Amino acid sequence: MVSFAKYQKLGFTTVSNALLLYYHKLNINEVELALLLHLESFNQKNNRFPSDEMIANRMNFNAIQVSQLIQQLIDKKLIELKQQRDENNRITNYYDLSMLYEKLDTIVDKATYDQTIDSVQLDYQTTDSPLQNIIRQFEIEFGRLLSPIEKQQISSWLVIDHYKPEIINLALRESVLSQVYNFKYIDRILLNWQRHNLTDIKQVKAFLTRY
Repeated sequence: MVSFAKYQKLGFTTVSNALLLYYHKLNINEVELALLLHLESFNQKNNRFPSDEMIANRMNFNAIQVSQLIQQLIDKKLIELKQQRDENNRITNYYDLSMLYEKLDTIVDKATYDQTIDSVQLDYQTTDSPLQNIIRQFEIEFGRLLSPIEKQQISSWLVIDHYKPEIINLALRESVLSQVYNFKYIDRILLNWQRHNLTDIKQVKAFLTRY
């Protein structure tokens, strides 16, 4: 029976779950994913340039097929073949996986953003949600229903820019007092208050009384 100590001796490879969750968005298949996992495994053991034969010994492919798979990943700009000098000043090759994780970062950020927006959009159906209350106030002041794009703008103010609902309503009031019923104008008001580090309604009102 194989003991756990033998597994420990073989070592473990740490891989982000993000790669397993979103690899399909990188335009790669399961075989290419397996190759990336093997490259990461070698990399974590300080072997940044395993031979095609070494990789082939781990997969159901020969060295030529592995070479072709690596070239596919290079063509897809997920890995790069680079050179560096070792401690003896000799030039050595290595596989750089930075591009893979940079693209993965972008995918994860977008997925997080989409999930956040989706959760906020559920508030459209909730009568007492901050988002729905702001939308209702805008529609009262504008004298019309808001478009989906305008509702999305309000969502972004809340979720992305983290403006407080009362700050958004105050910016709306300033717009109405100026008789400018325009989302870009309100956005400029909010940005101006943000530049002055005004984060609550008391600070904004004190700021407005000075002008």
